[in-house]
Amino acid sequence: MNAADLQDESEDVEFTPEQRARAAQKSTWVSVVVNIMLATTQISVGVFAKSQALIADGVHSLSDLVSDFVVLFASHHSKKDADEDHPYGHQRFETAASMVLGGLLLAVALGMLWSAFEKLKAPHEIASVHGVALAVAALALVAKETLFRYMLRTAKAVKSSMLVANAWHARSDAASSLVVAVGIIGNLLGYPILDPIAALIVGLMVGKMGWEFGSDAFNDLMDRSANDKEVQAITETLLKTPGVLGVHDVRTRKMGDMILVDAHIEVDAFLTVETGHDIGLAARQAVMQRHRVLNLLTHIDPVPSKTDPQATVKTVKAP
Repeated sequence: MNAADLQDESEDVEFTPEQRARAAQKSTWVSVVVNIMLATTQISVGVFAKSQALIADGVHSLSDLVSDFVVLFASHHSKKDADEDHPYGHQRFETAASMVLGGLLLAVALGMLWSAFEKLKAPHEIASVHGVALAVAALALVAKETLFRYMLRTAKAVKSSMLVANAWHARSDAASSLVVAVGIIGNLLGYPILDPIAALIVGLMVGKMGWEFGSDAFNDLMDRSANDKEVQAITETLLKTPGVLGVHDVRTRKMGDMILVDAHIEVDAFLTVETGHDIGLAARQAVMQRHRVLNLLTHIDPVPSKTDPQATVKTVKAP
């Protein structure tokens, strides 16, 4: 899932930057508490039970703490108002945080892969795992899946790609815990090599997730446009504005979870400059009320009237 999955219908409830920040902080602090408990339990029991896979899963949970604090930092700064140096606001703090999360996942994945390969070099030295490791892996699986569902619901409600990234980070933990449980079961059944193989699979899963989040955030920082569905919805809103006869050259670029839009709107050539200006204001206000648009810059293009010129010359005031 990426930012495109956050595009909901325009009539959905919109949240202010302050509300989004509060929601982000609440869900993230829940994640912090859960990850502290899981990381401590997994690593300590992993060492006791001699399970590399469980230790790797605990390190993964520990890395979540770092990502959680990155999210808290970004959510605090992204809600700042625009200033002289940042006339469009600070929403890209969230995009930058998503890229950092991707980098963290990649780093954790490389560490897991290296450790697993070292174990696989000497399979005869792999120790048998204690049964308690399986109970902890099952507990971690349930806890992480529950945390993922809670965080994703919050992220989609406030339409935050950064929170979606952090939620799917939790889901990657749940998936890794499932793999770890399978590896531990194999070890207990007399196949000890399955434990480091499970750790290797976890590393690959984490690396894939990190690459996807990092590249997605990088593209957003490179002024990637909104998806086609959102662009079409914005265009339709412009066309519904009284006095707008046509729309073309609609260009968008991401600004965190918001969108900056440039659009050419066509109005009756017989209208006064003031009336054309008012139509542009009305179109801008309609789009900003109905979509996650931070700012809309309109260019007024006069076109021949499609109706009786005398009937279209009227004042259109912005609501």
